[in-house]
Amino acid sequence: MKIKKQSGEWVNFDRQKLIRSLINSGANYELANAIVSEIESKIQDGATSKQIFRLAFQKLRTRSNSNAARYSLKKGIQLLGPAGFYFEKFIARIFELQDYSTKTNLIVEGNCVSHELDVVVQKDMHLAMIECKFHGSQETKTDVKVPMYILSRFNDLKNRDYNFFSSNQQFTKCWIVTNNKFTEDAVKFGVCSELNLLSWNYPENNSLKDIITHYRVFPITCLTTITQAEKEILLLEDILTVYDFIHFGKSKTNLKLSQNRLKKVLNECHQLLNN
Repeated sequence: MKIKKQSGEWVNFDRQKLIRSLINSGANYELANAIVSEIESKIQDGATSKQIFRLAFQKLRTRSNSNAARYSLKKGIQLLGPAGFYFEKFIARIFELQDYSTKTNLIVEGNCVSHELDVVVQKDMHLAMIECKFHGSQETKTDVKVPMYILSRFNDLKNRDYNFFSSNQQFTKCWIVTNNKFTEDAVKFGVCSELNLLSWNYPENNSLKDIITHYRVFPITCLTTITQAEKEILLLEDILTVYDFIHFGKSKTNLKLSQNRLKKVLNECHQLLNN
């Protein structure tokens, strides 16, 4: 059976790949296999990957909200848009969990021109700039033009003293972070130019997805027990992660949830953080 990806590419339906994605969300093999069997009876040749994802998500959600939240993690990151402002703050939060000091949304002078920086971080005497490339479509990739452009900005900022965290600091590293993927040429250029690249699936075993899962820094937008409008209220209150929601009491009050709904939301949050 052929299915159509969001990119427009036609591929064979891969039953085992879908099972693995469900297992990665926390489902056991028996549950994943049962869900895929149910889905197979509902899809026809020519179905889209989006339709299959929606069916899998719905089936998984009836069994476990927290597993469904993990399964839709990439979608949850996408909901930090559309402009990417919250994505930048989310990335800063991820670096903070790795013992970096961070600042966001800065305008600084380079050797030639001024630059708006998404995130600036410091750790072990290294000062680094982070450029966040947010894409609203899951199929859009960050191509080689992006690291080429950002390298030129980094070069304009090098060899100048700044006072972000202490006096007389100079940039020594540059990161490019995207919520999707890099093209092959973008990775080659980034590695050759000694840029630090971080994407949904790169680098292997230490990708954005791996870091989020390891540190359990799940975005509030991946929760399945609150509405999109409620997620936007939380984002405006700087509640970016599931951890934030649990530990900042004001966020629960602002949503004005019934006790029954609040119990369900907190249960999903705790399962995400403790599983």
